[in-house]
Amino acid sequence: MAWVLLVLLYGLLKGGREIVKKKALTVSTVMEVLVVYTALSFVMVIPDIPQVGGLKWDQYLWIAAKALCVFTAWMCSFRAIKKMPVSLYGIIDLSRVIFSTLLGAFVLGEVLRAGQVAGLILVCTGLFMLKQRKAAPGQSDAVPAKFVLMALASCLFNGLSGTMDKVLMKEMTSAQLQFWYTLFMLLMYLIYVAATRTKINWKGAVCNKWVWLLALMFVIGDRALFMANGMPESRVTVMTLIKQSGCLVTIIGGKLVFGEKNIRYKLICAAVVVAGIVVAVI
Repeated sequence: MAWVLLVLLYGLLKGGREIVKKKALTVSTVMEVLVVYTALSFVMVIPDIPQVGGLKWDQYLWIAAKALCVFTAWMCSFRAIKKMPVSLYGIIDLSRVIFSTLLGAFVLGEVLRAGQVAGLILVCTGLFMLKQRKAAPGQSDAVPAKFVLMALASCLFNGLSGTMDKVLMKEMTSAQLQFWYTLFMLLMYLIYVAATRTKINWKGAVCNKWVWLLALMFVIGDRALFMANGMPESRVTVMTLIKQSGCLVTIIGGKLVFGEKNIRYKLICAAVVVAGIVVAVI
């Protein structure tokens, strides 16, 4: 199934993006990365302009609503990932499975099969195991509660955005959705920066190579995801689980790039989650 491969590509790129986010934030501030990252992403989709017209006014409003969800999710996730180990963030981010699966069932009316219910239970089990872990002295992943709540809020808004993708892609092309929601997000960040008088080191952020890589991975991943959503046979509940394959990239990257601790236990937790993904897809 082509849509499964497209979603898997998105998931792996998403896992890699968490590593790149953390690297970008070691050079620039949260708002500098967000604004320049979004601006570069928009520049990369400008070639689609000849294909993005023809939408109705209410469709623009729905795209703006999706952009607001992503805007909020990114504001939360970037602040959270700056303050916690990326491997820990990657596993907490798996909780979006719960939000997206429930939204797919209750909003879109998708029927949860026995395998998907079992898969969801395994995902929840993996997250519960992570919470129960008591780290050895000097290896704690403890972070302030507010940043954990930010990570969970990001999962909620990302889950809502993912559900909206399935609805919106019934009425428009992937190029139309990606162009307009990226533009709306850029406008939202610029308005936020102006309203809060946030200082931006434009030169430093533009010269941050990690921001460029982040934008490229974002554009490719989202295009793959939108194409998958445009395929009638794709299912939000299954897609949500497949996306979480990126957690393995995040956990392993946390060890290799940042030298983070408790990786073995985190991989065990992730293995339980991946088992849930396999059960749900089969």
